[in-house]
Amino acid sequence: MNPQKDVLPTSGWGRYPVVDSVVHRVRWQSDLSTSQTPPATLAQGRLRSYGDAGLASSVLSTLELNRFLAFDAETGLLETEAGVTLDEILQFCVPKGWFLPVTPGTKHPSIGGCVAADVHGKNHHSDGSLVSHVDSLTIVTAEGDVLRCDRSEHSDLFWASFGGMGLTGFVYAVCFRLMRISDSRIEVETHRTADLAETCQLLLLTQTEFRYSVAWLDLLSRRRRGRGLVMLGRHASGGPLDLHPAKARSIPALGGLLVSRPLLRMGNRLYYRRQLRRTQTTVMHYDPYFYPLDGLRDWNRVYGRSGFLQYQFVVPFEAGRECMEEFLDRIDGAACSLAVLKTFGEFPTGMLGFPRPGWTLALDFRRTTQTIEMLQHATSVITAAGGRVYLAKDAVVTAEHFMEMYSRVEEFLAIKHRYDPRSRLRSALSDRLGLT
Repeated sequence: MNPQKDVLPTSGWGRYPVVDSVVHRVRWQSDLSTSQTPPATLAQGRLRSYGDAGLASSVLSTLELNRFLAFDAETGLLETEAGVTLDEILQFCVPKGWFLPVTPGTKHPSIGGCVAADVHGKNHHSDGSLVSHVDSLTIVTAEGDVLRCDRSEHSDLFWASFGGMGLTGFVYAVCFRLMRISDSRIEVETHRTADLAETCQLLLLTQTEFRYSVAWLDLLSRRRRGRGLVMLGRHASGGPLDLHPAKARSIPALGGLLVSRPLLRMGNRLYYRRQLRRTQTTVMHYDPYFYPLDGLRDWNRVYGRSGFLQYQFVVPFEAGRECMEEFLDRIDGAACSLAVLKTFGEFPTGMLGFPRPGWTLALDFRRTTQTIEMLQHATSVITAAGGRVYLAKDAVVTAEHFMEMYSRVEEFLAIKHRYDPRSRLRSALSDRLGLT
């Protein structure tokens, strides 16, 4: 049976850009056959990436590929179809005493989308990105072949698929290892810092002591830019294995008024001072620690119709703070609504994977033409430092900057061509960038 298809305007979570797409809906692995699906079709998950990932004129929706295929209760090895969300995995595994080995800041992406982005979380310095916990992938190539890929069989396709943004074929299933837990709560130690230098120093000093670490930054403070709250976490023990709340609260959109610079500055001041003591220790459920914004339904609408941009980059530890300061100087005219700083450790990643050892800073802005131009101009600071921008959240980086940041593009294209000889991606990039 041919997949059902619709023509729909689609966008990522940032609501920019918007693309009219022919959406092919499938339910079974056999629906991924090229005899039923046009060859120039991109896999699409839950559209929780912030930028233009997953957008194309023809897409294959994995939403109904949402079945659990196998689970070993002794080892925590779980295999699911690509459309299963992190939320559904948590509902399945937490009551059994297991947790996600890596999770981004929302529980709503599909596991297939997480592979495409090689997602990371607050524990990269301890556990690496998703690829470090996946045993194998089942991929349907553009030629219709069903391949089981791991570190020894079709290993080139395996490594190219992590961070490959869905361009290596359709990820049908993912087999990965969960993390054993005995409590659904997180012990959190929160430190209030005076500026960016102190924030960076504290994150570095606590790397070995805490599995999870993240810092919220106030970038709108006139006197102490980069002051923040460093939230360090570890799994509690001996408590309940409760699931997260099922319902989220609504938040008014107000046409973008809530993300105006005066209100953002006031909100930052209140959030920074909500903690009276310099250091505070609490025990909380995993949900508000890992997924604070998931508690607000459709929070992306607070930016109004123009949508928003998230720009996340990584720069090496060496001279990284100075690089971040210079970047922030370049974009000082844009009002940053949210800034989050983390660290990356020394772990393997996919061929086009984002993480590398260093500082990673994620910044949210209401989308304006001026902000886009500022970010594009400031990207040269990142490339000059040997850094890169996260493709899963990008909607502004130029092709030239992309080629500077990701040195293994040619190797990636060769592997893609090996499994998808009809692909025009190489020639399109070559025409754009003058490659041979």
